[in-house]
Amino acid sequence: MDTDRTVDFGHVQVHIDYRTGRVRCLLPAALTTATTAPTASWGSSEHPAGLTPPSSRWNPAAALALATVLAIREAGPRRASMQRLTAGLRTATAACTTPATHHQAAAAVRSVRRAAWFSPARTACLEESAAAVLLLAMRRRSVTWCHGVAPDPVRLHAWITTHDGTPAAEPASTLAYTTALTIGAPSDRP
Repeated sequence: MDTDRTVDFGHVQVHIDYRTGRVRCLLPAALTTATTAPTASWGSSEHPAGLTPPSSRWNPAAALALATVLAIREAGPRRASMQRLTAGLRTATAACTTPATHHQAAAAVRSVRRAAWFSPARTACLEESAAAVLLLAMRRRSVTWCHGVAPDPVRLHAWITTHDGTPAAEPASTLAYTTALTIGAPSDRP
């Protein structure tokens, strides 16, 4: 399986190694000279902790899905956490048989965000989107997990979409991201 992705914006190429989690930016003036991007957070839309909690209801299954994602992230060497997470997402989406509706997908994201609000661990879009996939997979509902890059400044974001490509519970700014990796898309299924 190919674990490297490169997104070319013309003025910068962003190279993501999903095995190690390393992100490099290559400038066109010297495409052979790599410059290390700022430390990748694997998501630039962090939850505003300490402000008003999300209004969705508490969902113990969402808390379990989030705890599972956090355990996957922390179980082993840090350099392989992204590889573990994407493998877990592939396993979860392989068991899904019915596409989630937009309402179901958005409700899953909101439920996970509610659970994340109480989490003592770092919880941003990567963890939230992965937990939403797991929450829906518990009900055998499928969505597509997306990880993308936006330029100026270079930033990363993760989100889920329904099978028609509509982002679930995301702001319009998500459309500024170029998708580098998807997991669970209808084309991924046998």
